Amino acid sequence: MGDLIQLIGSVVAILFVAWLVRRMGLGGDPRIRTEEQARALAKDSICGFDAEEIALDRAGIGALLRDSAGRVLLLRQHGSHFAARLLDGSSQARLDRNFLTITPAERTFGSITLDLGDKAGVWAAGFRRVAGDRHA
Repeated sequence: MGDLIQLIGSVVAILFVAWLVRRMGLGGDPRIRTEEQARALAKDSICGFDAEEIALDRAGIGALLRDSAGRVLLLRQHGSHFAARLLDGSSQARLDRNFLTITPAERTFGSITLDLGDKAGVWAAGFRRVAGDRHA
């Protein structure tokens, strides 16, 4: 009988913790689903960043955004949230068909490979211009 009470207590505790985690919005698998969501994340990350061009990863794990000043912002999943970094001429980009692998100058941010579809080549060319400006 004691084992049964202990089992029921454990199940109730597990269900309570699961409910609490869901109620607090913890965990999950966040994705960037729309350009509007990417814009909002960018504005929350960098004050005054107003994206004019946006490329979303097909799986929603990240995005690239460019503002009117030509600044490029990388958004990527970081746990259950998103992290952002402005990219500069020290950032590296490698194109492989529809995939663009980006390594920011801040190496601790880590590399990410985005599936940008047909936009991958256009964004890769943009990185070459930024890198070229660095050496001018």
